[in-house]
Amino acid sequence: MFARLRDKEYKAGQGEVNHQRMKELVESGVVPGLLGYIDGQPVCWISLGPREDFPRWKNSKVLASVDDKPVWNVVCLFIAKGHRKQGISVELLKAGAEFAHENGATILEGYPTDPKGKSKPDAWVWTGLYNAYIKAGFVEVARRSETHPIVRLALE
Repeated sequence: MFARLRDKEYKAGQGEVNHQRMKELVESGVVPGLLGYIDGQPVCWISLGPREDFPRWKNSKVLASVDDKPVWNVVCLFIAKGHRKQGISVELLKAGAEFAHENGATILEGYPTDPKGKSKPDAWVWTGLYNAYIKAGFVEVARRSETHPIVRLALE
């Protein structure tokens, strides 16, 4: 729910309130993302949707809109420990692109972390790593921060 709420609203609902918000979102018919399974166990998650679903980015100096083109955003990419560094992120991004395209998106935009050769704690790369996006076919379109580029994939 982090990207789907403004900071004050998110912080006020941390924990059970935000869990309930996500449950209500899913029950409303909105698909907030995709889960990936290996041997029947969930091991990865991508959260994505139309830019307007993510008000937090609207006021971000680093992640604000590059232009007025209609885009879908990837706002979270998670791979469970024990399954990382196996190319799952790349496959998950490709699945997300396919899902976005099937739902009318023409551009998929992401906000990966580019650690520039420095190790980052897993919690700080919750939008995914730059190299995975590049391997999935995304191209950098803006960089307002040394470690947080904006990348896009054309879906047409």
